[in-house]
Amino acid sequence: MDMNVTGPDNATILMLRDPTIAVVLPVVYSLVALVSIPGNLFSLWVLCCHIGPTSPSVIFMINLSVTDLMLASVLPFQIYYHCNGNHWVFGELLCNAVTVAFYANMYSSILTMTCISVERFLGVVYPLASARWRRRRYAVAACAGLWLLLLAALSPLARTDLTYTVEALGIVTCFDVLKSTMLPSVAMWAMFLFTLFIVLFLIPFLVTVACYTATILTLLRTSDPHSRGQRRRAVALAAVVLLAFVTCFAPNNFVLLVHVVNRLFLGRTYYHVYKLTLCLSCLNNCLDPFVYYFASREFQLRLRLYLGYGRLPAGCRHARSDSVFSARTLSARSMSSGHEGLEEAGRPSLRRQESVF
Repeated sequence: MDMNVTGPDNATILMLRDPTIAVVLPVVYSLVALVSIPGNLFSLWVLCCHIGPTSPSVIFMINLSVTDLMLASVLPFQIYYHCNGNHWVFGELLCNAVTVAFYANMYSSILTMTCISVERFLGVVYPLASARWRRRRYAVAACAGLWLLLLAALSPLARTDLTYTVEALGIVTCFDVLKSTMLPSVAMWAMFLFTLFIVLFLIPFLVTVACYTATILTLLRTSDPHSRGQRRRAVALAAVVLLAFVTCFAPNNFVLLVHVVNRLFLGRTYYHVYKLTLCLSCLNNCLDPFVYYFASREFQLRLRLYLGYGRLPAGCRHARSDSVFSARTLSARSMSSGHEGLEEAGRPSLRRQESVF
C-alpha cells in the first residue's frame, strides 16, 4: 500500500504501469490457486474425515488448511484486478473484504505455524511438564485468539474505503494507493504498519526459529538406536518447515519494513518490490499440503490410494511409529500424550495419526 495526500506520485504511477508486475502477479497467483485449492481441500478431507481433531497438532493443521483455502479463494479477484490493468471493478465493499481476507489469512498462516512450532517444542523438549497444556481445548482457544488478534490489528482496513481513483490513468485501484487521511497522523500510520511487522511477523518468526532449533537439537541428542531413521525424518521435516517460513514470509515483511520507513520518513517508495514479494507469501499455500504428506503416514497412504498406487511399501507400512515425535522416539512423549487418546506405540492406526510438526 502506498500512502498519498493529494495524489499518487510518479513512482506509484510507474508501479501501476509496470509490465513486470502486470505479468508476474497474475501468473503466480493463478498457479497458487490451481495448486492450493485442490491440495488444501484434500488436506481438509484427510484431516477431518480420516484423522480427526485428536491432538493439538491436527487442530492447528486444520486451521492452517482452512486459512490457506480462504486465501486461495480470494486470489481470483486479485488475478482479474491485475489483468485488468490494476483497475478494480467490484466495488468498495468487496475491495475491503478481499484485502482483509488476503492479509488476515497470510498472517494467520504465520501465527498458526508458530503455534505448531511451540506445540512441537513443548512435546519434544518438555513432554511431562507441558502435558496439561498440550490439550485440544487449548489449541482451539489459541486458534480463536490468533483470529481475534488479526481482526483487531487489521480493523483499520475494514473501516475505510480502500479504493482510489487514479485520474492520470483512468483506473480505480484497490489497496494500491491509500489516502493518508485513513489514519489521523503519521504516528498512527507508523504504529499500524510496525504492528504488522513486529507483532504479526517478527515475534512469531523469532519464536518459530527458536522452537524448531531447540526441537532439532533435542532430537539429535536422542540416543535410541531404533528411532534413528525417525529422527532423521523429523529433523528434515522441521528444517523444511523452517525453510518455507523463512523463504515465503521473511522477504515480504522485511521489504514492507523498508518501504514503510522510507515512505513515512524519507519520501521514497519500494512498493513495487513489495508487490512482487507478495508472491512469495502466497507460495506457502502450495507448500503446506506437501508438508502434511511428509508429516503423516495417513496422508501418504490416502494420496497413494487416491492416485491408484496402492498401499505404502512394506518397509513403510510396518514402520514403528505414527509420528516421528511419538513414544518410540521419545518415551516421555508417550507418557505425556496419553490424555489425548493416542494409541499404544506398537499398534498401527490411521485414525489416531499425529502430525510430526
